[in-house]
Amino acid sequence: MQVDESAAPVVMEEFRVHNAAGLELYVRNKRPADVARFSLDKTLLYVHGATYPASTSFDLALGGFSWMDYIAERGYDVYLLDVHGYGHSARPSQMDQPAADNPPFASTEEAVDDVHAVVEFIKARRGISQLNLMGWSWGTAIMQWYAGLHGDNVNKLVLYAPVGIGQTVSLLQSGAGSLPAYRSVRMDQAKQRWMTGVPTDKQAGLIPAGWFETWAEATLATDPVGSRQHPPVLRAPNGVVADGDRYWRKGVIPWQPENIKAPVLLIIAEWDQDTPVQMARNLFPKLTGAPYKRYIELGEGTHSILMEKNRMNLFREVQLFLDEVHAPAT
Repeated sequence: MQVDESAAPVVMEEFRVHNAAGLELYVRNKRPADVARFSLDKTLLYVHGATYPASTSFDLALGGFSWMDYIAERGYDVYLLDVHGYGHSARPSQMDQPAADNPPFASTEEAVDDVHAVVEFIKARRGISQLNLMGWSWGTAIMQWYAGLHGDNVNKLVLYAPVGIGQTVSLLQSGAGSLPAYRSVRMDQAKQRWMTGVPTDKQAGLIPAGWFETWAEATLATDPVGSRQHPPVLRAPNGVVADGDRYWRKGVIPWQPENIKAPVLLIIAEWDQDTPVQMARNLFPKLTGAPYKRYIELGEGTHSILMEKNRMNLFREVQLFLDEVHAPAT
């Protein structure tokens, strides 16, 4: 990507928004410095997946810029959210105790409440009635559930690596025994999971040199307790794992896809093993309430294509959907 030196610089602000339970949620905003008027069609909120926070994927500068930068540079007022227990948001008291001492927390339904608090914050801050929503992986479950409940707040919905009915064993399966409050993930485990399903002859060139290490360092830094362990780990709430056992691995979708009334983009990469392409293909026909919808499958990418050599294919397709004015033929 060539940088447009004539574009206004992007400015960043950080906020703390309280959810309904009183926990502080971390919110980051980026926008062009010269934007003075804000509109619903150029405002976007992003939420992360099951394990890693928003800032170390959506706003990680790789090759000189992040996906958040890319969208902001195109005139958007862009926000990211860390669900409670993740990233820079408040970590509940359960995370100060051994994981086995408490049940899972930060369920999908609780995360929907986090999104609602932040959507209301953005609406009030900018004086708008709606905004665009985007989720990655588990974040697509959160955003689908939210959009079905609060459709009046949603302009467009982007589902990147969408969660649906599973036909394979999840890479986040819970295993035997009681599920603890949180799990601890080493970076070598993260790399192994990342490469699952990638053809052997494609693995070496998939992630540009240094990008994985940059991501791993930034991700571990968001967990000051886990990062001091030996080996360092990232601790992630297990509410999502409990929901996987309770809902979609049993063929249950706890929200109603037909209740989503906004335009929807489903986009996924062919080597995704966390949310395999069949999940998106199963979900697509259920979105009967959307005024229009689109399904895109990208070649040579994994669940984490946003941090791989072909990431621009993802960025451009999502941007096209966000920017377009849909006018059906009459």
